[in-house]
Amino acid sequence: MSDEKNTAAKLEKIKAEILAKYPTKVARKRAKQILVNRKDSTGKVPEVGANMRTVPGIITQRGCSYAGCKGVVLGPTRDIVNITHGPVGCAYYSWLTRRNQTRPESETDENFMTYCFTTDMQEEHIVFGGEKKLKQAIQEAYDLFHPKAISVFATCPVGLIGDDIHAVTREMKEKLGINVFAFSCEGYKGVSQSAGHHIANNGIFTHVVGLDDTIGKGKFRINLLGEYNIGGDSFEIERILDACGITLVSTYSGNSSIDHFANSHTADLNAIMCHRSINYMAEMMETKFGIPWIKVNFIGAESTAKSLRKIAQYFEDEELKARVEEVIAAEMPAVKVSLEKVKPRCEGKRAMLFVGGSRAHHYQDLFAELGMETLAAGYEFGHRDDYEGRKVLPSIKVDADSRNIEELHITPDAKRYVPRKDEESLKKLENEGLAFREYEGLMPDMKENTLVIDDISHFETEKLIEMFKPDIFCAGIKEKYAIQKSGIPMKQLHSYDSGGPYAGFKGAINFYEEIERMVNAKVWSYITPPWAAEPELSANYAWVA
Repeated sequence: MSDEKNTAAKLEKIKAEILAKYPTKVARKRAKQILVNRKDSTGKVPEVGANMRTVPGIITQRGCSYAGCKGVVLGPTRDIVNITHGPVGCAYYSWLTRRNQTRPESETDENFMTYCFTTDMQEEHIVFGGEKKLKQAIQEAYDLFHPKAISVFATCPVGLIGDDIHAVTREMKEKLGINVFAFSCEGYKGVSQSAGHHIANNGIFTHVVGLDDTIGKGKFRINLLGEYNIGGDSFEIERILDACGITLVSTYSGNSSIDHFANSHTADLNAIMCHRSINYMAEMMETKFGIPWIKVNFIGAESTAKSLRKIAQYFEDEELKARVEEVIAAEMPAVKVSLEKVKPRCEGKRAMLFVGGSRAHHYQDLFAELGMETLAAGYEFGHRDDYEGRKVLPSIKVDADSRNIEELHITPDAKRYVPRKDEESLKKLENEGLAFREYEGLMPDMKENTLVIDDISHFETEKLIEMFKPDIFCAGIKEKYAIQKSGIPMKQLHSYDSGGPYAGFKGAINFYEEIERMVNAKVWSYITPPWAAEPELSANYAWVA
């Protein structure tokens, strides 16, 4: 107990040292977003400040609403022509930057992901309006590719000048006879890319989900939500599910197509990977069509096995349960062989994870399997329920930024609302340990007396590296090179750089071997950062009345 108190006191001192560099008002705000993770006597974790606006001037890892809508959720769809209405830079930024992969089902199926579609707005369109140019772009895309659907994404200048992209898409939908729809996902909406996820969920649910009522083959039919096939993750998960005899109706949005989205309401279970980016879709599907949802995690061998067992438990089929155990038994020996080889060289080493979505949570399982300790973690666009669990949802106040995003009013479908299980059956499964509509969050699952930092800044990143000297730092592309210049190996977990897959059993093996190479590479000790050789500039804050 004394050691725990000493550790907590040390972390509080580090927090105070970080905050001391900020102006008083900024420090007061950041203090709510930097916490020492520990539970009180009732098992409750502290309240974290999350989904708050970043202070202007502080460099963070966040992206914008447009990036969350187009780049994250719609980006991995292969047969929708996704047109960015705005400057070419926005379109280029979201074009395959996350290494989403796809595999068309036949040679005749379209794959537009390798194209970058944009209206390329210029100054004249900002002055005189860009609706005419948008109509021309939609017509040109149709004439060239004849896609099943075309979607349009608004960028900041579009919202500022008032182009009515929804009126344009309605007109072009009627003219072309295909599904054409738009997303008002201007970058300034919300406080981060999380707003774009919500807008994307709303748009897909409104314009696509439910268009195809065909009941496909398969006895055990699920959707996988919040999996984006970065580095081929979905391919590995699909392989495992297929081996178990579980039919994947649709993935949101890795290796996906508009036909899968249109038919996804016919599944019998929604399994959520990234809670933040897609929980809205799961809730709307349950309300309108009666599909329950559970939280899963296919990152880590043990977590993958646990998630497969949860899916089998839901379907209450003994043959499926037996098949799942057979698959796990067949996959785990190779995992254990790899782990026995690399674990001795990784055990005791320390990691930090500051990644979007649920990755800062999920990847702690992989590091734990390696015997590594997670010192600090946090999200760049998480909400309080991502940290503390969904039980805090009733206590979260809706602020002005949240009201900026439309909340759809969903009611049960008059003909197609069919509860997959009645409340009595769900309660029985819950009594057996299967949680529905629940996510426990990052903090209850993290070790006590570790640091939790929301929306970490570049300055805070440098201070953590300076103070802790972690063996590896996991984050995104924007901070990659600054971290490496500090002599610390950096694993990029937004797009994996050139690695992956890391999901499932084979993905765990890939991750073990890559992390072992990184944390034991001596090259990092030879790096002398520029600021170590040259004096740093320093200044004091000056306030002018």
